[in-house]
Amino acid sequence: MQVEKTHVATVDKIKLVDMLSECNLPVIEVTSFVSPKWVPQMADAELIAEGFKRKPGIEYQCVYLNSKGIERAQATGKFDLEGVISVIASETFSIKNTNRTIDETFAEMHNRIAVLQKYNIPIITAPVMAAFGCNYEGNIDPQHALSLIARTLEIAESYDINLERILLGDTMGWANPVTIEYLVGRVQDKWPDKDIILHLHDTRGMGLANAYAGLKMGVTHFDASVGGLGGCPFGGFKGAAGNIATEDLVHMCHELGIETGVDLKKLMDVTLEAERILGRTLPGKLAHGGSLDTYRKTPQV
Repeated sequence: MQVEKTHVATVDKIKLVDMLSECNLPVIEVTSFVSPKWVPQMADAELIAEGFKRKPGIEYQCVYLNSKGIERAQATGKFDLEGVISVIASETFSIKNTNRTIDETFAEMHNRIAVLQKYNIPIITAPVMAAFGCNYEGNIDPQHALSLIARTLEIAESYDINLERILLGDTMGWANPVTIEYLVGRVQDKWPDKDIILHLHDTRGMGLANAYAGLKMGVTHFDASVGGLGGCPFGGFKGAAGNIATEDLVHMCHELGIETGVDLKKLMDVTLEAERILGRTLPGKLAHGGSLDTYRKTPQV
């Protein structure tokens, strides 16, 4: 909801989270504990945390950008917090999005680790955002992204932390299937013991193609958003697209014979409800095009 221009009522945000809880998703990212001054739409994070209903078997996570955000999230007692120590590959975007340079981000990692360890929050993921390109700086050299990962892993190892996952974020929609295959392949070669998460934005319509490229490389963790909601308000362009639409990604997996366990019909209903709440059509395709199972005369083999 962070890029929505009109106010979205807290009760409606809670309703969407509760509807998502009925879709059998493994993880739901509920809200963001970020500065309400810079992201007003997220000013009700504590109220959302208080209002949504946890369902057994689902991990409920949230976004935080600094130590203060961690402490706010922890205080609610509603989240399955996972520690992330992240960096942005673009210096300009890092300053605009977090008010820190890349070096300042690495310096702050030590404080973040201390706060996470204070609350016994497992630190498992190293995200590199804008890993493929940036609207301010253009293409990101893959070697630069790899060096940031190596630097993050080195800091973690100095605390005897074994990071399990590396997240590659295409925050502004610069990736294509070839660059996905190249960077994912390099990460797999250098750190074969790490799981990879792809965080793909559909800014220029390449999102699902990039997800497919990731699937072929063996990636099994993807970030996605209902109806394609979202987008970064500091990305330097109007109409910023969010992550690939969750229902479109699930549909593609099912059509490829990859069972997700997600209830696609209920998920499509969440997208339609989100559209009703926002008063606009979201960029996801499946909620309007319909699942192919609706039209098949015989079950898919």
